[in-house]
Amino acid sequence: MSSDGAADSPIPGQADWLSAETARLLAFAEGSWDPIGGFGRQDDRGVRAPAAAAELWITGRMTHVFALGELLGHIGGSELVWHGLDALDGRLADAAHGGWYSEVDSGGPVRREKEFYQHAFGVLGAASAVVAGHARARGVLDGALEVIDRRFWSAEWNMVVEGWDESFTEAQPYRGVNAAMHGVEAFLAAYDATGDALWRDRALAMADRVVHQFAEPHGWRIPEHFDTEWQPLLDYNSDSPDDPFRPYGSTVGHGLEWSRLCLHLHAAYGDKAPEWLGTSSRALFERAVTDGWAVDGADGFVYTVDWDGAPVVRQRMHWVLAEAIGAAASLFEVTGEQGYARWYWHWWNYADRYLLDRELGSWHHELDPHNQPADTVWVGKPDSYHAVQATLLPRIPLRASVAAGVRDAVIDGALPRLG
Repeated sequence: MSSDGAADSPIPGQADWLSAETARLLAFAEGSWDPIGGFGRQDDRGVRAPAAAAELWITGRMTHVFALGELLGHIGGSELVWHGLDALDGRLADAAHGGWYSEVDSGGPVRREKEFYQHAFGVLGAASAVVAGHARARGVLDGALEVIDRRFWSAEWNMVVEGWDESFTEAQPYRGVNAAMHGVEAFLAAYDATGDALWRDRALAMADRVVHQFAEPHGWRIPEHFDTEWQPLLDYNSDSPDDPFRPYGSTVGHGLEWSRLCLHLHAAYGDKAPEWLGTSSRALFERAVTDGWAVDGADGFVYTVDWDGAPVVRQRMHWVLAEAIGAAASLFEVTGEQGYARWYWHWWNYADRYLLDRELGSWHHELDPHNQPADTVWVGKPDSYHAVQATLLPRIPLRASVAAGVRDAVIDGALPRLG
């Protein structure tokens, strides 16, 4: 993705501007460091509450982000990745039953459930650390993949089990596409880190089911919630529509995220990629933009819509805009169509105007329907995963994983290091 912006005055989305924004986000993210181990949520100023617990999904995400930073030459990146690996290999690990705890504080586990959504980010962090060159990370990754294979993968459904109790004795009666989506991301990262095609093939199997059995029959609006036999629960959480992890209705940002993941899968298979990955990516993107962008009279993506496409929760989430940028950049790389480029520049202008917090750092994680900072769904600025990736995807080649794309771009000299 390129622009004719002047070198001394880079415009939002242009390469120099993106490089500066990556560095700014990584510097802010360092505040997530938990001295006891792992990483925790940050407030609006980037401060992690001293007594806050370390969460597996945050620790996995931030280990991934700092692995990307290390590949870019971010000062201290290696130490930050090691800190994340220490937590994944120690504080968050359940030595008795296997897997990782969802949340631990200074006294030990706070939440003992074994949740696939959270494990997916642990796998992502460890896999990206392998790509960044950390020898120790391979052992952490291999151990996690063994748990995924034994406890979470369902060969019957070609999908993942949502979660278990501490001892992996009783499975949760819920299944969710959000966990499966991040499973696709994690499995592709594991494929890039290990070369084992099993994980690429499982990612494709999950995407196949989501696209052909869930999304396409519902007009490309993806049902999010299911029972144990993967029957959709279309009214799930209708009384709590703005849940941050399991909202009611169709989540616009997930359509954009699945659109991009289809293209990562296509890259992973190369000439042997199924044709439907490309066509589905376009259809998911089109549905999400049609349903979500500026549909209530103001710029911005609404959070969720109902099954007729009417807005339900009109808050604007930073991660949705970040995924829109990544999907547009990836579709432009694959197709060369200018329509995707126009969306890309338009959305970076929106982000620069409304989301980037130039006073306190990072991005506002939530805006109200009038594009003013809000905190009804997300308090503070918990992590930098979506935003950092949005600054990188336009500048790297499509690979199975973002980390491999960054590595290859740095090796080829297409992505200058920060240091």
